[in-house]
Amino acid sequence: MTPAGIPGLELRVDGTEPVAPATVEAVLNICDRAEDGYATGLLTVHVSGAPKPGWTKDVSVGLLTKWERAVRRLERLGLVTVAVAAGDCGGTALDLLLATDVRIAVTGARLVVPVSRDATWPGMALYRLARQGATARLRGAALLGTPVGAAEAAAAGLIDVVVDQPDDTLAEIAAAAATITGKEVAIRRQLMLDAAEHSFQEALGSHLAACDRTLRRAAAS
Repeated sequence: MTPAGIPGLELRVDGTEPVAPATVEAVLNICDRAEDGYATGLLTVHVSGAPKPGWTKDVSVGLLTKWERAVRRLERLGLVTVAVAAGDCGGTALDLLLATDVRIAVTGARLVVPVSRDATWPGMALYRLARQGATARLRGAALLGTPVGAAEAAAAGLIDVVVDQPDDTLAEIAAAAATITGKEVAIRRQLMLDAAEHSFQEALGSHLAACDRTLRRAAAS
């Protein structure tokens, strides 16, 4: 149960900590639980914190590969995923925020692309920022590490709502997600992700197949 009494799973990520095997394992474990026992409901990811100078000291490409695979797995889960961002959010916190379906920012939150040595970190957060947001608004963040305030992030399409207290918003999302089954969420999400890359003709077959699946399920019930 979440602190607000909402049924579902919960993950907390501290972005001040660099990517580590334990961080990867925490994401994989929550994905295992989501896939094994939850057909409906929410996975709420609480994110906060941005990396400190020198955070890449013990980071390797091998570890980053495992991390990005774990984040991608969370991004494709059947459950509806919701991020609640507080304070500065960078590093692992930003990665997971950008991989969720619905993003809630607590007033005062900021998205921070971390800097390593003489440039911003070139991880997959840059990819998601470019695909999901208004690129012109985010160029300073991607290239210079300029923090993006909650209101600006909302205007760019990266944050869905900015609130002082997230509990009521979480409850509303949980109510909307309560009757939606996980596999159907995953199908709809994938159709939306593919839309940015596929032409109408390329996408048509997948959408018709999903419509056919829905019609068959409705007839069977």
